[in-house]
Amino acid sequence: MPPARPAPPHASSAGRARRLPPPVLAVVAVVALLALPVAPDGGGGAHPADAVSALVVVYCALRLVRNRRRPLSRTAAVVLGLPVLGLAVAAAGAVSPGAGLTGLGRYLQVFVLVPAAVLLLVRDRADVRLLTWSMVGLAVWQGAVGVHQYATGTGASYQGEQIRAVGTFGAQDVMGMATVVSLGLVCAVGLALGPAPVRRRLLAAGCALVLLLPLALSFSRGAWIATAVTCAVQLLLSGVRRALAVGAAVVAAVVAAAVVLVGGFGVGTALLQERVGSITQVADAPDQSVTDRYTMWAAAAGMWRERPLTGVGLKGFPEHRDTHASLALSSGSETDGAGAGYRRQPLLSPHNMYVLVLAEQGLTGLVALAGSWLALLVLGLRRLRGARREQGSAPECAFVACGLLVWQLTDFAYADIGGPSTVLTAVCLGLAAWWALGSPAQGAPGALASTAQGVPGALGPTAQGTPRAPEPPAEEAPQASRPTPQKASER
Repeated sequence: MPPARPAPPHASSAGRARRLPPPVLAVVAVVALLALPVAPDGGGGAHPADAVSALVVVYCALRLVRNRRRPLSRTAAVVLGLPVLGLAVAAAGAVSPGAGLTGLGRYLQVFVLVPAAVLLLVRDRADVRLLTWSMVGLAVWQGAVGVHQYATGTGASYQGEQIRAVGTFGAQDVMGMATVVSLGLVCAVGLALGPAPVRRRLLAAGCALVLLLPLALSFSRGAWIATAVTCAVQLLLSGVRRALAVGAAVVAAVVAAAVVLVGGFGVGTALLQERVGSITQVADAPDQSVTDRYTMWAAAAGMWRERPLTGVGLKGFPEHRDTHASLALSSGSETDGAGAGYRRQPLLSPHNMYVLVLAEQGLTGLVALAGSWLALLVLGLRRLRGARREQGSAPECAFVACGLLVWQLTDFAYADIGGPSTVLTAVCLGLAAWWALGSPAQGAPGALASTAQGVPGALGPTAQGTPRAPEPPAEEAPQASRPTPQKASER
């Protein structure tokens, strides 16, 4: 009886790795913590999700040290590390060392460290689905809270009525729920467009339709525009014929829901119509919020003209705002309701990420930061097109990742970072980087497509997270006692 062949050294370690909890659960914990309510007084301080995101970065670093492997490819290191150049220059030119360090830490968290940690902790498409469904679940929860606030009159104040849906984020962060619901809706649309089982796709499509109501009740024009643009891009990426068919179905469903809600129950007839109509009234008769935004954009442009290359420094916009703003700028915005009392908040940012970066970091920072985002978008779209060409259809993670990035880049024209929901921006950039740059455990994106030949719908890491080693030929059986060399993708 021939002696039993010893298992390859990497087989037992791969089995143990599969038995351990997936590392992506650390990122899921960050998403889940955003369901916790924020203090009603808006007293500031870090949200638990921000604190756990820092622990995720530490956890990722410890895993890299233990595994003793190069964390990122050269392309990934350049794309994700590009913003550091502008941030370092802007931090050195900040108004005070404390402001520079605080701003540097926040920007590194959102645009460099957490996205890199997500890229390293997400192993395969199963991890992407888990993280994506967690974002959909968070959006459904926050949306349910927002709809309840509207129905019971316990939301944030909007034109004298406490009906604005803000979820658990409170009146101090009226964009928090809108951001979460929009990103969850984009994730649901991406899951519905992928080659998944019919039941799963129908569930995702149902979640997307359900999330339309809380998104409307958020009264956030920027979130409306970004979501509409992103969903249109996702549909076009799935194919023109499919986009026309699905688009017609969605329009019919939205019209039917509007008829039932507005005509049958009288939900938001006047206020929603006024809010939607105000989107086009940006030149003739803009409201005060639009006037304030244009005034702050002009002030940011003045700061940039003063220091075109380096800007006024991180956290410098509030210090230089009054010097460059005109008298059309109001003294602040009023917040009330959702468990908090009346409060007047100063306008400390221009509500446009591109303008904010241009003012505080100059052309150096804008080129570095926007260049990193553009590189992720180009690489992600190119890989999606390659997947459709080779496999016939792209996986759901492609529509999710590209959609999240498109939403962020569109929303940045109407908002900037700030508030607890900002940590979701970092998670979205990490997912986009995973798809655009390839999982570090699997090598370059080009290698992923070649390893997926013959597997229906496969692109990227396998569902188990570790590629299965090929069976040795029969004539090589006597030499099987030697340890099988590990592939680069298994190290």
